[in-house]
Amino acid sequence: MATSVTLQDITVDNFESFMDMELPEHQRDYLDSNAYSIAQSRFYDDFVTRGIYCDGEPAGFLLYDVRAEDVDGLYGIYRFMVDFPQQGKGIGRKAMALLLDELHSKPDVHRIIIYYKPGNAVAQAFYRSFGFRECGIDDNGEMIAEIIPSRLPDQQV
Repeated sequence: MATSVTLQDITVDNFESFMDMELPEHQRDYLDSNAYSIAQSRFYDDFVTRGIYCDGEPAGFLLYDVRAEDVDGLYGIYRFMVDFPQQGKGIGRKAMALLLDELHSKPDVHRIIIYYKPGNAVAQAFYRSFGFRECGIDDNGEMIAEIIPSRLPDQQV
């Protein structure tokens, strides 16, 4: 199990470690690549990237939007992944708890949404365990699930 999980900025010094992470064939249809996400973050000012580190080593990646759908206080998690060799070690659970703490601490947050493919039962169960509730399908065919920060459950990490 993971002992120390942290979220760190993606910088010129570490971005290549995250760009090279790939999901296995059976998971690739669920998520855009980290390289694509890092490129997006350079052109969309509201996008924030974080590297997920476990015991000081790169272990995953996430991207969120501080103004999803151009709405103040609506935070959208667009990418969340743990590198395949690191999956199943509790890293994702600790990283999601850290991310939700980070977003919950924002003074303007009133709603957090996350997107995933409707057929991704593992993601659905994982996000539900944090209190996300499905609220519809977007124009791209992705499931939207939401959580209201005042209703964030306490997570055991």
